[in-house]
Parts: sequence; C-alpha cells; structure tokens
Amino acid sequence: MAPNPLPDWHRAHGSPLFTAQIRRHPEDFQVTEELGWELSGDGEHDYLYIEKTGANSQWVAKQLAQFANVPLKDVGFAGLKDRHAVTRQWFSVPRWNTPDWSLLEVAGVRIDRCERHLRKLRRGAHRSNTFAIVLRCSEPLDSDAITHRIGRLSAQGVPNYYGEQRFGRNGGNLRLADDWANGQRLPREKRSMAISTMRSYHFNNLLSGRVTQSTWNTLMLGDKANLEGSGSVFDVSDIDGLLQARCEAMDIHPSATLIGDGSECQPVQWATALARARVQPGNRSLRLKVQDLEVAMEEAEEGKPTVTLNFSLTRGAYATAVLRELCRWS
Repeated sequence: MAPNPLPDWHRAHGSPLFTAQIRRHPEDFQVTEELGWELSGDGEHDYLYIEKTGANSQWVAKQLAQFANVPLKDVGFAGLKDRHAVTRQWFSVPRWNTPDWSLLEVAGVRIDRCERHLRKLRRGAHRSNTFAIVLRCSEPLDSDAITHRIGRLSAQGVPNYYGEQRFGRNGGNLRLADDWANGQRLPREKRSMAISTMRSYHFNNLLSGRVTQSTWNTLMLGDKANLEGSGSVFDVSDIDGLLQARCEAMDIHPSATLIGDGSECQPVQWATALARARVQPGNRSLRLKVQDLEVAMEEAEEGKPTVTLNFSLTRGAYATAVLRELCRWS
C-alpha cells in the first residue's frame, strides 16, 4: 500500500472557498475541554485544569507524574490535545504524596485550577471540546459565500472524518499498520496506533463513499443509528416518519463500522491481523453536529484577511473535519 499522500476524501458542501494558513501562532488554534460533569470535591485524586502551549498531552502527563512521584500510568487525562496550539484540559494525579502544585514549574504549562475527585480521569470521559481557530489568508475573501457556507455547516453538520493527524506525518502511520499486519512485533503503544490507523482509514473510505452517494446524513435500512453526543447505537430495521424527523433534527445520525474481528476490509492482511488480535468492531457516527458555530472576518496585518471560527464538537471529533468543508490550509 502506498500511504503517501492520503486520499482527498470527498466533501459534502462543495469545493473549498479559500486557502489559509493555520497555527502560524499557537494562539491561532485554541481548544478548551468541557468535562460535562461535576467533580466530587474530595477523594484520592487531584484534578488539575491546565493551560498548555506548545506541548502535547502525553508530555505534560509525564511532567506531572515526575513532580508527584507517581507512575505515569496513574496520571489520567480525557483526550489528546494538539501540541501546536493553546489548549485547556483536565489531568488527574493520585494524591499519594500530596504534592504542592503551586511549586510546579514546567515551560508552557500553567495550572489554572486544582480540585479533588474520587476516581482517575479516563480517556473519553469528557463531553466536548470548544475551538477558537484563526485562519490567515493571503487572498481576497468572498464574505457572502463564506457566510452562506457557515450557515450550511451549522444546519446540516459535516462528514465525521478522522483528521489527518490520526495518520501521522504524510500518512506515515499507514506504514506502521502494514508492518504490524505483516507480522512485525511492535511495542504496545505503536500496536495500538496501528490498530487505530487501520480502523480510521477504513472508516474514512466508507464515509467518503456515503458522501458521494449523498447518504452520509440520512438513515438507510441496515444502518445503525447513533444517538447524538453518545456512543449508543441501535439497528435501523424500519424507517418511519419519526425516525426521519429525528435524523433531520440531528438527534440521531447514521453510523458505520469501525472494523475489527470478523470485518471485511482491504488489504486482507488488515482483516487477518485484527481478527488475530481479537479487536472488537465498533461504530462511529457518519455525521458530525457543529454546535455554536460563529465566524468573523476582518482585515489583519498588511491588509491580509483573517477568518476566525468558534464552535464546539463532541468528544472524539476533529476540528479539521469542519475546516475541510470551508477551506484548504497549510
């Protein structure tokens, strides 16, 4: 398999309207995690609400573990956040040695809040992420076309593609997936990455096919319907008016399989490897609801325009799935 470059998976709302640069400065890409539930206020775990700049979540977790003198595996966080960005998210650390967090000094890391809770923070335990993204352009903008496109994204959602970062630089994780499928032994973390890459790549291909058929946002017999904002799914054995109305209101979405043991896929070696590892199939929504989407356009430095987007997405979703329906970027 030639993983370079990744496919230009089909767009649902038309060609990109402009080209822009993202992440010129870390503050151009801001992510704020929303837990969606209350902390208990007591218990054996410190919950730290951290603002980080130019640092990835795993690296920050390592710094916290070293400072608190606890194993890295016991430090929790709900999701991986971008490195080239300003991000705000929660981390949990056991209170076994009751560290004084006011003494922590790590470049690019600031603790904004310290709370307590009964249990470790687990992956995927948060409700959503809020984004504030500045797109820096070098060409005149058609503000009417952008405003119209933003309205469509708000009303209809976007295809729920996995972002390019899931596949590594220039799709390099696909080579890792091929190596593992062909029998190469990998450390646990890289093995997990290979499996995620297989499932994500296959899902994006399935979704792209549904986009070309204009069925990515409609229920079809045999689908599993996904309840908005949750991992709950149910079989679609009959499509009545109520089910259609719920789908149009984006209360439920069509979903597709995340491949695993028993799934058919290409290349065949992937299916064999997933079966050998007994990876259980899953489901992911084909459609992504974009909440509280707002856009601002203005002339910035040297007369070059900027487009600023603010929106919220459910956990596990990628901001680039929204951006690709609006523009191309570098």
